[in-house]
Amino acid sequence: MVRLRRLRVLPAFIFSVSLLSAQDPFEIHVYEYETLKPGQFTLEQHLNYVGRGTRTYEGTVAPTNNQLHMTYELTAGVTDQFSIGAMQLNALRPGASGLQYAGWRLLPHLYVPRSWGWPIDVGLVTEFSFQNTAYEENSRRVEIRPILEKSFGALQIDFNPVFERALHGPGTRRGWNFEPAARIGYEATKRFTPSLEYYSALGPLRRFSPADEQIHLFYPGADIHVTEHVLWSLGVGVAATPAGSQLIYKSRIEIEFGKARH
Repeated sequence: MVRLRRLRVLPAFIFSVSLLSAQDPFEIHVYEYETLKPGQFTLEQHLNYVGRGTRTYEGTVAPTNNQLHMTYELTAGVTDQFSIGAMQLNALRPGASGLQYAGWRLLPHLYVPRSWGWPIDVGLVTEFSFQNTAYEENSRRVEIRPILEKSFGALQIDFNPVFERALHGPGTRRGWNFEPAARIGYEATKRFTPSLEYYSALGPLRRFSPADEQIHLFYPGADIHVTEHVLWSLGVGVAATPAGSQLIYKSRIEIEFGKARH
């Protein structure tokens, strides 16, 4: 009887563990209201290292401890309010031979014109992801990321109420997941903006995960304008729950180039 009960508990355990993979190690970034004009581009490198992560496989997903993730993202302005981006994902993990290709993503960006006079700046990024199942249990998924931004002098607040769901893989049965993120930045000087970022994975919309299985990460950090067209953003993430990776170092370099066409 005891053995039968353990067998019944096992699927529920696997289900709860698989929720932890919702934490995205490749792109740790709160999206801001950032439009590009036609002819303008941004090239970003995301470099993230998991200093203390998971140590066992969770289904097909490899342990995150000591993983290094390197992502390249190119975004092009199409109109004043619409741009399109593409990401290429790479990873280096213990036990694997060299840098591995981990997948790619497509990201349309849409922004509400400020001329409409809304009290806050509003945008929307939709992300279509195609990934290696060693790093994400679902090989295809979609993410809807609204952008809500408000500035109060030198203080800027951004909120991304993110909704994500699997399109192919074991997570499809869970439906939509809620993964809100937020950022507070204070422009101390034209070149230096200290910030605090927050990322989470609360679980399926129909029923959130138990508190100790949710992911809550806080990243104190800063944005440094190296030049007018080069931005370096960095931070250290510390987990507030035992779920997922516990310590993450992140870096993002953004280079803006191109000449706007009017």
